[in-house]
Amino acid sequence: MTAVLTPPETAPQAHRDPNVRRWLAAYTSSMLGDNVYYLALSWAAVRAGTPAQAGLVMSASALPRAVLMLGGGVVADRFGPRRVVIGSDAVRCAAVLAVAALLSLTRPGLWPLALLALVFGTVDAVFMPAVGALPARLTEKDQLARVQGMRGLAIRLSSVVGAPLGGLGVALGGAAAAFALAGLFIAVSVPLLLSVRIRDLPTGRTPGQPGTALGDTSEAPGAAWGDTEVPGAAWRDTSEAPGTARSDAPAAPGAARDDRSVASGAARDDTFGATGTVWSDLRDGLRHIRRHRVLAPLMLVIALGDLGFVGPLNVVLTLLADHRGWGASGMGWVLAGFGAGAGAASLLLTVRGRLPRAGLVTGCTCAAGSVAVGALAFVSSLAAAVGTALLVGLLAGLSGALCGALLQTQSDPARLGRVTAASSLISLGVTPLSMPVAAAAIGAWGLGPVYVVSAAVCGLGGLVALVVPALRRAELPG
Repeated sequence: MTAVLTPPETAPQAHRDPNVRRWLAAYTSSMLGDNVYYLALSWAAVRAGTPAQAGLVMSASALPRAVLMLGGGVVADRFGPRRVVIGSDAVRCAAVLAVAALLSLTRPGLWPLALLALVFGTVDAVFMPAVGALPARLTEKDQLARVQGMRGLAIRLSSVVGAPLGGLGVALGGAAAAFALAGLFIAVSVPLLLSVRIRDLPTGRTPGQPGTALGDTSEAPGAAWGDTEVPGAAWRDTSEAPGTARSDAPAAPGAARDDRSVASGAARDDTFGATGTVWSDLRDGLRHIRRHRVLAPLMLVIALGDLGFVGPLNVVLTLLADHRGWGASGMGWVLAGFGAGAGAASLLLTVRGRLPRAGLVTGCTCAAGSVAVGALAFVSSLAAAVGTALLVGLLAGLSGALCGALLQTQSDPARLGRVTAASSLISLGVTPLSMPVAAAAIGAWGLGPVYVVSAAVCGLGGLVALVVPALRRAELPG
């Protein structure tokens, strides 16, 4: 049928937009499936092999995820983030349900668990960049900060609810039941994503620096989109009958879109387009980051913040809890304090939609959070540690959410998958290496010096945000 799109005068706020809510429900369901899956995988691996073998199974997904992540960003930009996320969830669902069926019928040992972990790691390499690029195709750019907060709330909810649900599944029917539950949650996300409408890429981009493709707008802080279309325009109509598709030109208010015949089933996902090789597209995305006056220092802030933060809040916290005599329950309370603080930061961004002077606030919260990270090593009581972790979660959660919002709004949407891939590679491929280093350093120098060095690294990230003028003056659209 003919699609007639009338752009609204004012786009709805993200939390009131049914389209964004469908995406949020799909994302939450997928994340719940992930949390249940990881618990089921660890339980099944421990039951089927030695602790060392279980550790290898749990880490099997890390290598393909790290090696393929940048290429996954190219895939997300070429084929469209919605299409890639749907395909990724479908593959993950099928793999998890297959292992659930296998475990319910026989005792196959560790090999299907290791294979499942490899499949998840490979799929994650394209899933994560696509997930990061999708919000920019759902709503207006002035709502992306609010979407970032909503996404943070979904992550916290999934972490809190997913593990108990996975434990319940294991208690009722073993690892097979837990894997089946994970597959069910991931399966729910697919029809929800199919119902999500996708916006066209912005068409009126500002010409970029010489030699850059697709109109790099890095010369104007805050103008990364160079968007000249009317607010709310260019929604993709997913109700079209096979054989019809819209023209790509933004419609004037009240105007009908032109219909052009295409082959049946060939409706586009408004993709970036495969005009070069994968390698050339990857280099183009990295060049976009390197030449952008906000994105380049922002990546450095993300790297320093994660490097200084991951160790103290993971393996080093376990050693700290043991050294202080808090035990596993005490460590759980400290982690709960951090989660509550991070959730509060996400809620603040969801409610407010944006914070003025986002770059300056990012630098200040990152610097203040580094002081709180260092203070964790010097508090003796559990109550003080929980309060300090709450402060760390609030400050680190706010700076992290603002970094994500700035990354979303400053990036060229046509390159956002590759930008997200670079950021994800830093967070998931590089910073975990700090955990064994931090643990070894504690054995050599003790807890206090390691926490102080970690805090200094975090603080250095805040300093970068404060001393780079373009990043310090960066604003979220509003």
